[in-house]
Amino acid sequence: MTVVQTCALPIIPDWGFSCLVESDDQKILFDTGAKAEVLAGNMKKLGIDLFQIDAVFISHDHWDHTGGLAAVLEKNQVPVFVPESFADDSVMPGIIRIREPLEIAKNIYSTGELKQIEQSLVIRLENDEVTVVAGCSHPGVEEILGAASVFGKVTTLVGGLHGFQDFELIDDLKRICPTHCTQYINEIAARYPEKVIPGGAGKVIVLQR
Repeated sequence: MTVVQTCALPIIPDWGFSCLVESDDQKILFDTGAKAEVLAGNMKKLGIDLFQIDAVFISHDHWDHTGGLAAVLEKNQVPVFVPESFADDSVMPGIIRIREPLEIAKNIYSTGELKQIEQSLVIRLENDEVTVVAGCSHPGVEEILGAASVFGKVTTLVGGLHGFQDFELIDDLKRICPTHCTQYINEIAARYPEKVIPGGAGKVIVLQR
């Protein structure tokens, strides 16, 4: 079952990407957007307590995904999982560089750094279906889905897809939520109206068995 909700509060949209991934026992902040003040304000409106975040996962070292990182760590020095190519660890005493696929929490994994630029997050559900969260898909959607399929059957893809238009690669997905930098959102929505979840600031997606 999939539950989709949009927050009724005045959440501030901005260029960049950040989302909170919650499991039964973990809260992982995926990327931190472009601006610390926007991230902090939206988290407050959504009732997300920064001090309950267990870890930060950075997809890649671009400003619109790391803008709020230093501010987060000033208040809560949690582990920070970054791809090996991440340039600066001066503000991250708990930095963990990732090259190969890695389980970072129970049923939550990194694909490993792909094409020396980006990692994606993989969440495995109880039925061995997996959801992939991507920052910008710079390595390519095919590469990301292939890496994620090691952990189970990929059924859901959420995040930025950049210039992706090899749409047959997502024919078998159950759900797709194209966000952020995705250039062909309208085309994806028109081709897959039954499986597209419109993204945006404050969107909540609950995946259950």
